Amino acid sequence: MPTESPEAPESPGPESPGPGPGLQEPSLDEQIAAYQREFGDLDPQVEKVVSALGRLNRRMNVAYGRQVAELGISNAEWEVLKTLVLAGSPYRMGPGELAKRLGLTPAAMTHRIDRMANEGLVTRDRDETNRVRVIVELTDEGRTKWLEAMRMATNFEEDLLQDLSADERGVLGELLIRVLRRVEHAQPDAGGRLTDLD
Repeated sequence: MPTESPEAPESPGPESPGPGPGLQEPSLDEQIAAYQREFGDLDPQVEKVVSALGRLNRRMNVAYGRQVAELGISNAEWEVLKTLVLAGSPYRMGPGELAKRLGLTPAAMTHRIDRMANEGLVTRDRDETNRVRVIVELTDEGRTKWLEAMRMATNFEEDLLQDLSADERGVLGELLIRVLRRVEHAQPDAGGRLTDLD
C-alpha cells in the first residue's frame, strides 16, 4: 500500500487531472509535445518521468480506493488504521498525535474517530494514568480490515510489477528513493495535506 493516503491530493504540477467521463487522455508523448509547443524551455526527459509518476500515482490511488471500498471502509478510515498499525502493538495513539501524523485539524480527526468508533474499527477511552488524555486503539475488527486491505494490495502490487525482473525492481526502488529524498529535502513540510478531505 502507499505510504500516503489513497485519498491524498496530487501535488500541483504539470500533470493534469484525469479526463472526464468519455474523454480520451492524451498519451504522454502527446502531452509532452503540447507542453513543448507552449513552453519552449521544457526538458522532455524530465517531463516524461514526472508525468509518468503523476499518472501512475493517480491510477494507483484509484485502485487502492476501490479495494478498501470493497471492504466497507473509506480511504480516510484506511489512513487511520494504517497509522495505528505503524505505531506498533498495542496499536494506540492520542487523537492529537494521529491528527499531526495525518495532516488533519483536530476537528477533522475527531469526526473521523467518531465514525470509526461507531463502526467498531477503533475504541476511544480515557487514559487510566491521565484521565484528561484520550487514547484511540485499534480493535480486532479494525486490524482484520487492515490485513484484508494489505492482502488485496499485495496482489495488485505484484501484478503491477510483474514485467520487471528482481534486479529491475531493486534499481527502480533505489532511483525512486533518491528522487523522494530530494523532494523531502526541498519540501520538508509537505508530508501532510493542504486541506481536510472529510
